[in-house]
Amino acid sequence: MSATAVHSLWTTAGGVTSAAPAEKFKAPVIEYAQLTPVLIVIGVAVVGVLVEAFVPRRSRYYTQVFLTVVALAAAFAAVIGLAAGGYGTTKAHIAAMGALAIDGPTLFLQGTILLTSLVAVFTFAERRLDPAAHGNRVDSFAAQAASVPGSDSEKAAVKAGFTTTEVFPLVLFSVAGMLVFPAANDLLTLFVALEVFSLPLYLLCAVARRKRLMSQEAAVKYFLLGAFSSAFLLFGIALLYGYAGSVSYATIANVVDGSVTQIDPALADTMGNDALLLIGGAMILTGLLFKVGAVPFHMWTPDVYQGAPTPVTGFMAAATKVAAFGALLRLLYVVLPGLAWDWRPVMWAVAIITMLGGAIVAITQTDIKRLLAYSSIAHAGFILAGVIAATPDGISSVLFYLGAYSFVTVGAFAVVTLVRDAGGEATHLSKWAGLGRRSPLVAAVFAVFLLAFAGIPLTSGFSGKFAVFKAAADGGAVGLVVVGVISSAIAAFFYIRVIVLMFFSEPKADGPTVAVPSPLTMTTIAVGVAVTLVLGLAPQYFLDLAGQAGVFVR
Repeated sequence: MSATAVHSLWTTAGGVTSAAPAEKFKAPVIEYAQLTPVLIVIGVAVVGVLVEAFVPRRSRYYTQVFLTVVALAAAFAAVIGLAAGGYGTTKAHIAAMGALAIDGPTLFLQGTILLTSLVAVFTFAERRLDPAAHGNRVDSFAAQAASVPGSDSEKAAVKAGFTTTEVFPLVLFSVAGMLVFPAANDLLTLFVALEVFSLPLYLLCAVARRKRLMSQEAAVKYFLLGAFSSAFLLFGIALLYGYAGSVSYATIANVVDGSVTQIDPALADTMGNDALLLIGGAMILTGLLFKVGAVPFHMWTPDVYQGAPTPVTGFMAAATKVAAFGALLRLLYVVLPGLAWDWRPVMWAVAIITMLGGAIVAITQTDIKRLLAYSSIAHAGFILAGVIAATPDGISSVLFYLGAYSFVTVGAFAVVTLVRDAGGEATHLSKWAGLGRRSPLVAAVFAVFLLAFAGIPLTSGFSGKFAVFKAAADGGAVGLVVVGVISSAIAAFFYIRVIVLMFFSEPKADGPTVAVPSPLTMTTIAVGVAVTLVLGLAPQYFLDLAGQAGVFVR
């Protein structure tokens, strides 16, 4: 507040009105209509917390499932409404006092996150896979998350038929953070969104009903490494603020380009210091690459994917990648395009070791969830090839790949929940031998997902990989495409090995059974197969959609 304003307040308070009018605070202008998808999800998440407090225990599960599905569907309808209203193209602008960008990539990624989450939530609500305990149907989550594994209180909670219905509001809070993350237009909004979607995920990883100690170990690893990545991001934000005197993307980009002439006297010593820019930019990239699961920031991925409840793994593997790549694209294309000469060589190296590392280490895996985790690391490398293209085609190819990949992932993890033995899910690969003879339909569906991961023609994986590699080649990264094709060939080996194991091995007498799911999980798997085939057989409409959505507002 200026000195005159302070003086006028003081004189008015003393009963003397000054002749000079006091400066007024301007109320913030928030475009609530354009923030509806986020507001719906956060609003219903808060209602979900109240449901836990006030609704009788026996009614909570149905109330929460209903609220969650309605919230995600309504938010998706709101995204469609915004896109139809031209906010992805002609009316794209910066909303909420410069905090959020409402543009094509934002709406495309928000739509993908909401649809993926909606499909994933059906696996959270599944209650027919485990045998009933004490006459009560049970889901994948601990009866009482706060009780010590194996303790009397846990046994009492199981006997009483308790369920952890808090997972539904947690999912909604996480989705709300993911919706803001790719839309963030300043570094503080980016950080807040990161924490809002990460903290619920740390909790969700810890609440598995079976193998609880392993689940809690996964959550602790994820939390500790996640805290490190958040610290990197926050330190990077501080350095970039010192460099540009602002946390706004546009201002930082202008300082990088050299188009800012007015220097804040308080920051005159540091503003425009390239060391701060390079170190700060690298630290923020580190934080985002951790969320993406790129090598060498991938250490958490296999352990967390294996230990977390499988519905959570599916949700996390799909939705987190979409949100993190959206934020990464906006950072590189909006804030640091002037630094492309500096970040492209580094991203080349990261993409190459991510593609090769993910594909080679996956060959040695004996657990299906760990195998899918390393596969997701390899896919992060493929998507990075599109990011590195630094062209409009690069953006649209990445958007398309994320849309295609997320549904395949949720579908694949939904299938993993069905193959069970006495100890719960049978995730060891040896247990999957001969599955194609025991349950041909489930094995065939899983084979479709594996072929899509491998990028075999007529699946969405092929269309996505082709788009990303073409964009990279056109952007001058031919060497990267060659490495990508070699990595895809290595990856195809272990996907096809699983298919051979399922269809051409003798089933063991004491092998696992395939549980018959409720319509909820069937819907998840059916949607996954449908999207995989539609995007593989007729991808053009969706490629065009991603092309239209591929322009960032600056």
